[in-house]
Amino acid sequence: MAESRSGLEFGVLGPLQVLADGRQLVIGRKGMRGLLAMLVLEANRVVPIDEIVDCLWADDPPATARTIVHGYVSRLRRMLEQADPAGSARILTTPPGYQLAVDPWRLDFHRARQLVSSARGKPAPIRAQLLRESLGLWRGQVLADVPGEPITTDLEELRLAAVEERIEAELELGRHLELVGELRQLVGEYPFRERLVAHSLRALYRSGQRADALEAYQRFHRRVVDELGIDPGPELRLLHEQVLRDDPALSSAQEPVALVPPRAGVVVPALLPAAATGFIGRDEELAWLDRLCDSRDPNATTIAVLSGAPGIGKSELAVTWGHRRAEQFPDGLLFAALNGFSPDRDPVEPSEVLSRFLLALGVPADGVPREVDDRVGLYRSVLAKRRVLVVLDDAWEPEHVRMLLPPGAGSVVLVTSRRRMESLVVSNGARLLTLDTLHEDESVRLVDQVVGKPVSEQEPVAARMLVELCGNLPLALRIAAAKLVSSPEWTVEALVAQLSRDDLRLRALDLPDTGVGVGRALAVSYRNLPPELAETFRAAGLVPGRWVSPHAVAAVCRVDLGTAAGRLADLADAHLVVEQWRGGYVLHDLVRLYAREVLGDGRPDLRRLVDHYLAACDHARRLVRPASDGLDFAFENGSARPATAAQALSWFDKEWPNLIALVHAGAEAGLHREVWQLVRLVYTYCVTRLVGREWHAIAEFGLVSARVSGDRRGEMLVLHAMHAMNRRLGTVRGTLPDALLAHEIAVSLGDSRYLVMTLDQVASALSAEERDAEALRYHREAVEIARREGDALGEATVLNNLAQVEQRLGHLEAAVRHQFQAMEVHHRNGDERAYALAVDNLAELYAELGLTAEAEDHARQGVELARGGSMQFEEAFGRQVLGSVLAQRGETVAAQAELAESLRLFERLGSPRAMLVRTALEALTSEV
Repeated sequence: MAESRSGLEFGVLGPLQVLADGRQLVIGRKGMRGLLAMLVLEANRVVPIDEIVDCLWADDPPATARTIVHGYVSRLRRMLEQADPAGSARILTTPPGYQLAVDPWRLDFHRARQLVSSARGKPAPIRAQLLRESLGLWRGQVLADVPGEPITTDLEELRLAAVEERIEAELELGRHLELVGELRQLVGEYPFRERLVAHSLRALYRSGQRADALEAYQRFHRRVVDELGIDPGPELRLLHEQVLRDDPALSSAQEPVALVPPRAGVVVPALLPAAATGFIGRDEELAWLDRLCDSRDPNATTIAVLSGAPGIGKSELAVTWGHRRAEQFPDGLLFAALNGFSPDRDPVEPSEVLSRFLLALGVPADGVPREVDDRVGLYRSVLAKRRVLVVLDDAWEPEHVRMLLPPGAGSVVLVTSRRRMESLVVSNGARLLTLDTLHEDESVRLVDQVVGKPVSEQEPVAARMLVELCGNLPLALRIAAAKLVSSPEWTVEALVAQLSRDDLRLRALDLPDTGVGVGRALAVSYRNLPPELAETFRAAGLVPGRWVSPHAVAAVCRVDLGTAAGRLADLADAHLVVEQWRGGYVLHDLVRLYAREVLGDGRPDLRRLVDHYLAACDHARRLVRPASDGLDFAFENGSARPATAAQALSWFDKEWPNLIALVHAGAEAGLHREVWQLVRLVYTYCVTRLVGREWHAIAEFGLVSARVSGDRRGEMLVLHAMHAMNRRLGTVRGTLPDALLAHEIAVSLGDSRYLVMTLDQVASALSAEERDAEALRYHREAVEIARREGDALGEATVLNNLAQVEQRLGHLEAAVRHQFQAMEVHHRNGDERAYALAVDNLAELYAELGLTAEAEDHARQGVELARGGSMQFEEAFGRQVLGSVLAQRGETVAAQAELAESLRLFERLGSPRAMLVRTALEALTSEV
């Protein structure tokens, strides 16, 4: 690996290598090397554990494969932590697997890729040097010492691309003779890479070996025909023809010959606007355009549509690339601003553009036809044998673009638009490139460039906040930087303070004197929307979370689901929303602010949105566990409808950020009753997934909302939900006052269900204070009321908790009896989650009574009930019990395996029980 830096570095361009401050670490056994190689290749992305198992053991993994992987991860973590306590690289547990969190510059293949990317567009000497530096990072065959077949084809392709581009640069520098031998060897090793064959032909020809060049082509031609059944590509055939006729264009790479020499009436136009100074980023997009240009058909017109949101930098990219590749278009560069989305100009008609183009191409003014069709015909005739670049900026109508397309001869057309122009893809074979925002580092560099000084070094924290508040949108970044330039007294910190206010941000990102602003750009797109899409856009901005679903839009706009999905797709086509996954749409932060500006009074719409989520949450929670709290919401046609507990939890997982934001938005809007109801409905999910920190935050909102609205039942139900989460997290101690208050409210309400719930809550709080005798009295009263009133759910829950108190008091036979009764009632109620826990609790009691065979049977049954589904906590607890029972029976190895899997599951959930399991596992290991 090339340059050494402090901390850890990882190398895969050769044998697997880890360096700590330049010192190579010993990684160990082959399984660990294979796992680390996977994590490095997928750095900063989650590698599912199933994928790890498949890669390490192919079709025959051992039964304990997951446990072995867990052990490998533990050892790798320990190795990395010991080598670099500062933590420059860490292995994180992220469901459903693991990921290596590391700065990409610590990976040799990332540095190699960046060097190749940086070389593009540079002068030949610099390009050659950068590419040589990139190739110098390879130390041999990729991951030569890693078992199995790691997927590294992209790295091999990267190396070959770097070799080809380095040779091209050196050919431009006139090193033809020096390259002949190397190219002969490369062509022998990679006989079907046409670019290498083309380089070989050029090197031979320019070295005075024309006959050898022709023979090299014939040899390649015979081989591809015989072995592949195809002819050489058009570029290689054209090169062969040039060698045959001693084309002067081949004599020097520095002096390209125009296809149509300039003469009277044949003008070489250069209409591209000046490129922006200090163009930052877009390496991948520039490379995409390079590949498109290099692989184009010399007898056809290549079309690329650059689409994206307002202010994303489409025009800048097109103009910059056009200047960089201008030499590829010897017959001219044409540019037209079509003003399809201009805030203060009318769209330019194709007839006007054609007139301008014809004049630029040397047609006299009196020779420009009057009729549009005649202009199109003359335009195509003039360009029939000429290779030009045409940039059509800010296009609106695909048919207008078609009228401006030149004929063949290898011309390229770049179309920029806020629309996807998919009809051009279908009918004209256009290629589509959608632009995203800049990366954070690129955004910071752009601000530094425009300001003219390194503000990121002078105010690093404020600079990062600035680009975040601008959403990494190039237009917003340039406006913010321009404000810093035009008002030197402004500091980045002061500008950040202004941008931090949502009500001021769009106004701050506006330059009134120039007519340029983010809000102005978005206003044009909004004004061009038909009424139904404008309504949908406002509805999407109303949704307070991270993403918008068709179900939410259907509820707010009161339309069916199909209509809502179609409208969102149309907004995505206009780049006002982005579909990040199927059915999941995201608004850029600045777009969301604009949508809320045009929303007006959104309270009625927000109420409909909250009603939608109340119905959806109620349906989903009942799939996870039965409910008997008296809250029941009518299901809406537009609501998402999972069918199983696993689907319900998956729905909650995806919607959880939106639900948190909705609680906040509802509280701000004064929807207090709906807020506490929503909090109560999501607590089942929170208890199941153990999202404790977020739960406590919204629970306080729910409690305050219930109290503000004077809803005593709501106050009691939220207090009970808070207690249930505290019980799962083991933090019940100190909650007795809240439990007594909840019970007091239940007594005043006179509903038996609430009496059972709160009596059980008081008992649990007393038990946490080690007042088990008093707790028994409350539990028994709760059981009596539940049986008398036919409250089966309440009875089963209280019996389970009663058994645990009796267990702590040593009343084991009574505990077994009550636990068995709880198990049966849960089974009759269809509460699979509670039933699995009850089975595990019974196993624990049998083990304490010395009935280890019965304990093992029940523990295995509990694991089987929970395994493979959505009951991760229940499976983890079952394996904890089973591991303890097996240890009690002397089956140490099997006990270790169960405890290790239990630990993995509890750690994934973030459960405090992980500490107990880890202690038990370490104790068992030390005994061995």
